[in-house]
Amino acid sequence: MMRVLEFIVALIIVAVVAVVVGFVLPGSGHVDRSLVVGKDMRQVYDVLNNFRRFPEYSVQREYDRNVKYDFSGKPYGPGAELTWTSEDEKVGTGKLTIASADPSFDKIDSTAKKASIVWNLDNDWRGNDKHFTLDLERQGSRGQLTKVTWSYDVDYGMNLINRYSSLYIHGDPDAFIQFTLNNLQNVLASVQNVDYSKLIPYIEQTQPTPVLLVSTSIERKGGLEALNDATDKAVGQIQAAAKKLGVTTTGPRVIFTTNYGDQNYTFDVAMPISATSLNVGGQTVELAPAKAPELATAAGASTSAEAPAAAADNTPGGHDRFGRLIVDNDVRAFLAFGGPALKAVWSGTAAGVPQTRDLLKAYAQTHGYKFDEVVNRFYDIEAKPEVKQGDEVKQYAEFDVYLPLSWAPDQTPEQEAGIKPPSLEDTSDQAPASSSTSAAPAAASTSAK
Repeated sequence: MMRVLEFIVALIIVAVVAVVVGFVLPGSGHVDRSLVVGKDMRQVYDVLNNFRRFPEYSVQREYDRNVKYDFSGKPYGPGAELTWTSEDEKVGTGKLTIASADPSFDKIDSTAKKASIVWNLDNDWRGNDKHFTLDLERQGSRGQLTKVTWSYDVDYGMNLINRYSSLYIHGDPDAFIQFTLNNLQNVLASVQNVDYSKLIPYIEQTQPTPVLLVSTSIERKGGLEALNDATDKAVGQIQAAAKKLGVTTTGPRVIFTTNYGDQNYTFDVAMPISATSLNVGGQTVELAPAKAPELATAAGASTSAEAPAAAADNTPGGHDRFGRLIVDNDVRAFLAFGGPALKAVWSGTAAGVPQTRDLLKAYAQTHGYKFDEVVNRFYDIEAKPEVKQGDEVKQYAEFDVYLPLSWAPDQTPEQEAGIKPPSLEDTSDQAPASSSTSAAPAAASTSAK
């Protein structure tokens, strides 16, 4: 009987000590990790101010490749939500919500030194008011680096079990931050390091449009003169073909960029036409969208080696390897555009279009918009021609530059905020400046685009 009483007393003492220790333990927890990345702060800010690329850098996918993510709420900024479910206990289920972002995205330019984004967390980790804070600080002699400090905070309150869990805050929370932060650096490495803070892009729902097209190529050292000559020649071929077909061109020229190489620039020149079906080779053909060329196993190669299928002949009325209607040796017809596209305006010479493409691409990557440059290539439309009086430029040309998207929200943050894209009409009564009215590329040269 005495032994039983001793055992009970011992248990009481242990319980009292445990309660006392529990009250002594901190009622909140904090852990943080930092990393300096070689990226403009606006790019880092944009990646972290939406969840569309979170599945790519979260360590969760390394634990469970089958983890499922669901996006809800706003596509960008406070109100954006991400939920996940997994059968792996280490991942479990949970939800992230962007609670705040300071300052707002339109204030993150080259002069901004710091920014902070808060994600509220709801998962099975113990505690209340769980949240991640992502502090950004511009560093480097030219402000070209960004220090990311990722911290986790939790309130344990008076719950003694939760307070004891603070002893393990350097377990899952700490590991999640460390590994995810390292993965974030890898995702950012794939984004071209450009400053697009002056870009005002919109997402536009484009409509399928019948066009005639001619493929061409120039040496980049030929500059704008070579570009203009090749474009004018292609436009002449298109207009001649349209006349023979009995259709009219209905809009300005369009340039699809095939390959902007170091030595050569390969591109297609197109013009919209008035008909969706054409009579070619004695038959009426309904125009269809272009498609990716089919792949076939090369003769004598293993079944895993793939090569482009043999190109179709140039018989008018047939189709080339992209599924475009062959009008003659040089002219093709198909349905262009259709679907969402990220659009920006460049005002200046055609030399600024390549830089605008780079800015659009980086913007799409940081905002998590999906695109395929092989199947749906960049294109630009000369919305307004250059106006000259003698040798003096009275009004620069205006180019609408498009990046077709396969997965994107209905609007960009700029669009949702009502920030209007630039237009020559805004400055029509002023002398033209030497830079763009939208994204100003670094060192705009006179090389061909």
